[in-house]
Order: sequence, then structure tokens, then C-alpha cells
Amino acid sequence: MAAEASAVQQLAGLLDQVDAPLKKTFENVHQGYPTETLLRFLKAREWHVNKAHRMLEDSLNWRMQNEIDSILEKPIIPVDLYRSIRDTQLIGLSGYSKEGIPVFAVGVGLSTYDKASVNYYVQSHIQINEYRDRFILPTVTKKYGRPITTCIKVLDMTGLKLSALHQMKIVTAISTVDDLNYPEKTETYYIVNAPYIFSACWKVVKPLLQERTRKKVHVLRGCGRDELLQFWNMQIMDYSSLPHFCRQEGSGSSKHSSGDADNCFSLDHPFHQELYSFIQEQALNQELIKQGSLHVKIPEQDPEDAKIVEVIEAEFHKLGVQNGSANGIDQA
Repeated sequence: MAAEASAVQQLAGLLDQVDAPLKKTFENVHQGYPTETLLRFLKAREWHVNKAHRMLEDSLNWRMQNEIDSILEKPIIPVDLYRSIRDTQLIGLSGYSKEGIPVFAVGVGLSTYDKASVNYYVQSHIQINEYRDRFILPTVTKKYGRPITTCIKVLDMTGLKLSALHQMKIVTAISTVDDLNYPEKTETYYIVNAPYIFSACWKVVKPLLQERTRKKVHVLRGCGRDELLQFWNMQIMDYSSLPHFCRQEGSGSSKHSSGDADNCFSLDHPFHQELYSFIQEQALNQELIKQGSLHVKIPEQDPEDAKIVEVIEAEFHKLGVQNGSANGIDQA
């Protein structure tokens, strides 16, 4: 603990030397909890203070250059376009854990990213991140009287096919933004409805991950309902906070019909309604509403992460060949 405290102190000292604009954007990042934020960047760089400092300074510069502090004032319009994004980039807030940690559901297998440009999908993803960090987490922190700075993610692998390789570019772009600018924001990943293709890839990717990352990932049986309600003799969340795809064994699908407010991926879900209304309101206050996507520069991928992506792509191609696919990526 003394070594950790010393590392935090050293990193704080280095951060004191940055320019005032970077200090200002850092306030939007830490939301009153600078120590917890410094710890996240230190963990992401295995407690190397200089590496963590470089990572944090790069992230703050990225925020400044891409106007991330004002991204919640830039709605994606018209609303039909945003609905198309929500239908093809499946993510949503399903509820909270017993300890007050936000539970985000992600439909990995059925997200197609094919109804808008990459820029729109990246913009939407960052807006969800920023709303989570600047509003959702401070709200639950206040409610529970202790810092809550992370979330839980439940990843639904329903529908995962070899053709997902076509989406690797956009998925990699989004994950790179997260890894370099929102490190250590996910406390635990729960994988549900995992088909063979995921199991095969996980077997080769798992050894490449840092131990701290491996420990976060739990592959659950089936839809994961029973284990999420009672995991290692501890209830993680109530039934009401379960993502819709976890509630009934065999229901599996992340697809939803328009107007299904119980489906946390849908624009009709209270979370997305609240988020979209908030962004529109902020834009009106600033008189900033205009059409067109925000072009956010994707940071250069970490070499270790790039290697993992290469391994996944190679495994997908290998599975494709085994399945007799002509090009290795077009079969389930």
C-alpha cells in the first residue's frame, strides 16, 4: 500500500506541471476523485509512474484536441439516424449491482455497425462513456456515500459469427479509445450465451492478457441468469437489473422490436431516452444543434493490443477454413 501511495503521489506531482487547460479537462475526468483516477492510469501501466504519466497526458491532450469536454452538447440527429445506431451498436444500462455499480449490457454478437459511418459510432460510444463518468457515477457515488468509479459489463455473445471479422476495424477503434482514455473503468466482465467460436478465440487470447485483465473476465453458463443472481454465494444484482437477454434461458437474442422499453439496447429504454434528451438540451443551451458526425481522432493502438487483434483475426480465419468457408469469414 505504501508503494501505491508513493506512486500516486509521484504521478500527482508530475500532473501539477501540466498546462492549465489540461488541468481543467482533468477535472472533467476525475469528477472530484483525482486519486482514484490516478490509480486507474497507474494500474493500466503496471505501476510505472512515468508510463502512466505519459498515458494520462496523452489522454488529456486527446480530450483537448477532440473537444471531448463538450461532446455531450453534440447530438446525433435526426433521431431516426440515432435509432439506427442504437439498433446496430447494442449497448445500454440495465441497472445497478447490489453495491450500486452500474451494469452495462453489450450485445457483442449482434452488433452490426452497418447503419452509419464509423465517426457516428465512435461519437455515440464516447457520449455514453462521458455520460457514465460525469453523471451516472457521481450520482451513485453521492447516493452510496463512497466513490463508485467503475462499472460492470455483461457481454452477450448471441449471434457471434465468423463474419464478425468484418467489424474488427470499428470494434478495434472503439476499444482503443477505451483502453487509452478510459482505462480500468470496467470492474468485471461477464460473458453470456457464448458459442463455440468465442470459446475457441478465448482459449488463444486469454494467455496474452495481463493477469489483472484475465481476473476480470468470467464466462458464465448459458444466459448467465442464475450465476449473476447468485455468484460465488454472493448476489451480484437483483432480477430487475439483469439485462433482458439474461432473464430467460434460451431467449438468447439481443434483437428487439421497436418500442420495447424493457430492452436496454433500444432507444425507447429510459436510459437512452434520458441520455438523448440530455444531449439535445445541452446543445440547445449552447445553440449548437447541427447535423453531421463529430470526427474524433482514434489514438494509435498499443502494440500489445494490436498483437491480440492479430491473434483473433488469425483464429477467425483458421475456424473459417475448418468450416469449409471460401474466404474464411462468411459462415457461422
